[in-house]
Amino acid sequence: MSDGTISQVTSRPADAQHLRDLALLRRVRDRIDREHAQPLDVEALARGVNMSAGHLSREFKRAYGESPYAYLMTRRIERAMALLRRGDLSVTEVCFTVGCSSLGTFSTRFTELVGVPPSVYRRDAALATAGMPSCVAKQVTRPIRNREAPVSSPQLT
Repeated sequence: MSDGTISQVTSRPADAQHLRDLALLRRVRDRIDREHAQPLDVEALARGVNMSAGHLSREFKRAYGESPYAYLMTRRIERAMALLRRGDLSVTEVCFTVGCSSLGTFSTRFTELVGVPPSVYRRDAALATAGMPSCVAKQVTRPIRNREAPVSSPQLT
């Protein structure tokens, strides 16, 4: 066999396994989307698709650009943003409604992703998105990954 034929023969099982892994990763991502308010951890997610936690974390990050935990927290923060825009729940109530068990961790993560603390977001976002359809507000206010939220710099006068 030529080198091209050998690589094609040996890559087919790897390709098939990669496609199976992607299907499993989609199941994990869908579960996170559905159950973001439930207690979830990487070990439980991995058990659900018969993978080790380490393998799931590596493959999930490779496929989606972030770890399962980071993806989960982004979903929770997105939901928190929507609840805070409505304005009928306190920050503490929102924290526990979206599945976070620590107000401090929630506030820190929210600030990292959104750029302002939840209380400031609640105050300002309701005004900024007033009259905007919720589907548009969700897109416009989507959290920014990897601590890329704009940092306010002092104005020079």
